[in-house]
Amino acid sequence: MEKGIITVVGEDQVGIIAKVCTYLAENKLNILDISQTIIQGYFNMMMIIELQNSSKDFGLICDELENLGKEIGVNIKLQHENIFNKMHRI
Repeated sequence: MEKGIITVVGEDQVGIIAKVCTYLAENKLNILDISQTIIQGYFNMMMIIELQNSSKDFGLICDELENLGKEIGVNIKLQHENIFNKMHRI
């Protein structure tokens, strides 16, 4: 199973989760796990998603999520699970 890690960070506001989840559903990207928290007005979310069911190229998904983040005023990044694991290995 090919997985990706999405991080969403920014000032809290109504609709962040809804907009990100709508994008994922429209592109057949299933959420496997999700964690979100708000600390002193700052929103932080991490999601693990399945990538293989989308018909879009990984790079295009990354770009579209980044653009969605700009539209709603947060920073959204998608990394392939393998890259994420190597970058965060101690």
